[in-house]
Amino acid sequence: MPDLLLELFSEEIPARMQAKAADDLRRMVTDKLVAEGLVYEGAKAFATPRRLALTVHGIPARQPDLKEERRGPRVGGPDAAIQGFLKATGLASVSEAKIQHDKKGDFYIALIEKPGRPALDVLADMLPVIIRTFPWPKSMRWGERSARPGALSWVRPLHAITATFGLETEEPDVVKFAIDGIEAGQTTYGHRFMAPSAISVRRFYDYEAKLKAAKVVLDPQARKDIILSEARTLAQAQNLELVEDQGLLDEVAGLVEWPVVLMGSFDREFLSIPSEVIRATIRNNQKCFVVSDPKTGKLTNKFILTANIEASDGGKAIIAGNERVIRARLSDAKFFYETDLKTKLEERLPKFDQIVFHEKLGTQGERIQRIERLAAEIAPLVGADVEKAKRAAHLAKADLLTEVVGEFPELQGLMGKYYALAQGEDASVAAASEEHYKPQGPADRVPTDPVSVAVALADKFDTLVGFWAIDEKPTGSKDPYALRRAALGVIRLIADNNLRVNLDEVVLRAIDGLAPFDSSGKRWIWGYDPNSKLSQKHRDSGVVESPQSFVSSDAALISQLLSFFADRLKVQLRDQGARHDLVDAVFSLGGQDDLLMVVRRVEALGKFLDSDDGKNLLAGTKRAGNILSIEEKKDKRAFDGAPDPGLYKLGEEKALAKTINQAKSEAGAAVAKEDFAAAMSALAKLRPAVDAFFDKVKVNDDDPKVRENRLKLLNEIRVATRAVADFSRIQD
Repeated sequence: MPDLLLELFSEEIPARMQAKAADDLRRMVTDKLVAEGLVYEGAKAFATPRRLALTVHGIPARQPDLKEERRGPRVGGPDAAIQGFLKATGLASVSEAKIQHDKKGDFYIALIEKPGRPALDVLADMLPVIIRTFPWPKSMRWGERSARPGALSWVRPLHAITATFGLETEEPDVVKFAIDGIEAGQTTYGHRFMAPSAISVRRFYDYEAKLKAAKVVLDPQARKDIILSEARTLAQAQNLELVEDQGLLDEVAGLVEWPVVLMGSFDREFLSIPSEVIRATIRNNQKCFVVSDPKTGKLTNKFILTANIEASDGGKAIIAGNERVIRARLSDAKFFYETDLKTKLEERLPKFDQIVFHEKLGTQGERIQRIERLAAEIAPLVGADVEKAKRAAHLAKADLLTEVVGEFPELQGLMGKYYALAQGEDASVAAASEEHYKPQGPADRVPTDPVSVAVALADKFDTLVGFWAIDEKPTGSKDPYALRRAALGVIRLIADNNLRVNLDEVVLRAIDGLAPFDSSGKRWIWGYDPNSKLSQKHRDSGVVESPQSFVSSDAALISQLLSFFADRLKVQLRDQGARHDLVDAVFSLGGQDDLLMVVRRVEALGKFLDSDDGKNLLAGTKRAGNILSIEEKKDKRAFDGAPDPGLYKLGEEKALAKTINQAKSEAGAAVAKEDFAAAMSALAKLRPAVDAFFDKVKVNDDDPKVRENRLKLLNEIRVATRAVADFSRIQD
């Protein structure tokens, strides 16, 4: 079957847009082909700085013929309706229509046959529409035609369109269309400098080979492989090691069509700058890789660049130009770093009082005070030194006002650590400057130093409580303040460090920190429920209530945040392979604010339900729950309370009652000891008694008292399992 080759040749496409543009082109073309009845065999898109290309193979030569039956008006219906039907279907008279009989009467049916069109014509119609509606994040118009209505917009000026369609064994046809004076043809162009002449192409394999001969590597992955391989080789030739950077590799591969890898150097004096600053300077400004000494693990004064040309001098001028720019940039970085060292971190803090964190949450200075206070309260809970935690929280944000972080924001926290160490701070205090931002994602490292953990938790809890309090919660896909990430950070900090932290207690303390001081020195709080415990505590110490409000009550905020943590924990555990319904089953018990215990309980519950005992007990518990739901709805009452042993008629009733009492006692004791595996083992003993009860006992006995007693016994099964989880929330 025929293949399609499409290339859109333009000025340089920004590297960050290329991968998505290639994927969008493939998606838009193939989706339209399928919609037109042209089901293809395969498609692949490519991008270089100057072109988007697409090959689609195995496209049918023409659309399939379509036959459609269209129902018309009733036989003998109004003449106007019949004439409208004939006009819409293209029939000359009703004699050309069939008559269909059904229970409502006889109706006219038109059989419409629509012959398929040649795929070449379909492509000629659809490709211009796709090009005109292409979803570039930013686009431009150019030249004389730009002033005309409906002028083409493209990411950069579009110069040529290649579009061919045909069999491998035959000369392909050009897909004939034109956009703003650019006619589709068979002509493309090679490398801008080394092979700029026009190239005539026919189909994809011919196209790819001719581009390579013209110094263009079409496949982005092939360019990445060349850059990485040659960079490693250059480094190894000098007994050095390439510091690999996938993000930079992706970007550089989008800047060149013919990668040529070279090595340059800079003055050794710049190695006195922290290695991260050197790397950020060279990466951000010149898109170059750095190399390290494998013996020491430290950076060397070498860097690797990727040119887009095979220079006649072997690249000497290119290297010299990059060295000149990097020397200037590193000089600036060294000046920034040395200037920052002259000012102690705490001396920078007063400036935060003039920087607004959020109009409803005060300044950055006030936020730092809240984090410092909260970190001191969390410190004993995580085994951290209180004074170190306070000091770390006091200094953690100070590097935001330094010159280096102003130039390279991605180094925030890290530079704080370096500056703290330089001024003689404790190692744990310094480390917290960097680590309190962590973890920033599922793959990020979780801090283990107690001081860092205390400050990280304080920072994240203050963020969550603050934005929750002013009703800036995440909605749908929108989360401008990264609150979901903050909640996942809290979960990972607690779970990975095996910490016993009661969420409601910490949230309450964070709410307490949101109460500022007024001009008279009294603390006031915005709109809290006067009956809440927190407001009572503040009122007793001289709080002035204000009509302006954060939230209706601290209890409501705690409840909402616990629910949010439960949702985030589901995401976390699901990513680890756990079932989200088990998290629901545990959280629905209420009072589950100890995340570590929730995680352990979910893990134990998951293992139990994977066993035969667990599966059968779940089925029995569900059966009991379903019967109770039906009967409670029918009787409009709950069957709670202890059953009467005197009403047991059968041995299975007595055996179940005895087993339930034993299981409740053992499971409760095991849960109290936080031995959830033992609690599950205790519940497993219910299985044979539950099975026997349902096999031998009629629940809805004719005697109302016996029926009620047996329903109460079923409720006892539900009560017993709730020592561990709400089994009604667990999916079968």
